[in-house]
Amino acid sequence: MLRRRSPSSVDDTPVHVDDPKPQGKGRPTPKRRDAESRRRQPVSAPKDRKEAYRQMRAKQAAERDRARRGMLAGDERYLPARDKGPARKFARDWVDSRRLPSQYFLPFSLLILLTTWVPWPPAIRAQVLTAVMAVGWPVMMVGVVFTSVYVSWKVKREVAAKLPNEPVRGVGFYAAMRALQIRKLRFPPPTLLPGGKPVPPKK
Repeated sequence: MLRRRSPSSVDDTPVHVDDPKPQGKGRPTPKRRDAESRRRQPVSAPKDRKEAYRQMRAKQAAERDRARRGMLAGDERYLPARDKGPARKFARDWVDSRRLPSQYFLPFSLLILLTTWVPWPPAIRAQVLTAVMAVGWPVMMVGVVFTSVYVSWKVKREVAAKLPNEPVRGVGFYAAMRALQIRKLRFPPPTLLPGGKPVPPKK
């Protein structure tokens, strides 16, 4: 009679997922689902709608603060569309590195307004108003118009020469409008001092 072969012993010991030994015969292969569930970290979800709203508000506040700091630093990613691009950056630096008559237009206008409010004696008041209307305003307006035309023409010409691949449309007007603003109120803030030196970092 033929003897029946005795079944070979099989190792049914379960294998750990991170076992470095190769999976031999008789060892079950761990499922991907089980392995990923071991590595997955629990995610803290908001407990209720109030908590979710609070987290959303905190995230939005952080994003606004980051955008504000980026705009103040002149980061292109956070600037408005009208301020983006190498041509606009060049126009800002060109204006900020110079002292132009048009930047004194607003302070001069405020000074004239305050002068007319002073309770001068009638005779002196008439002379002051005559000087303001006949000399002050005309001279200032001529200076502003001349400076704006010159800045617009000069900046467009410089951009066309130094940045030939950049469009010059609107760059001249952009520079002229910046030249009319008080230096401390310009946005984005100037990165150059009059004369061309970089603005020192704030401590």
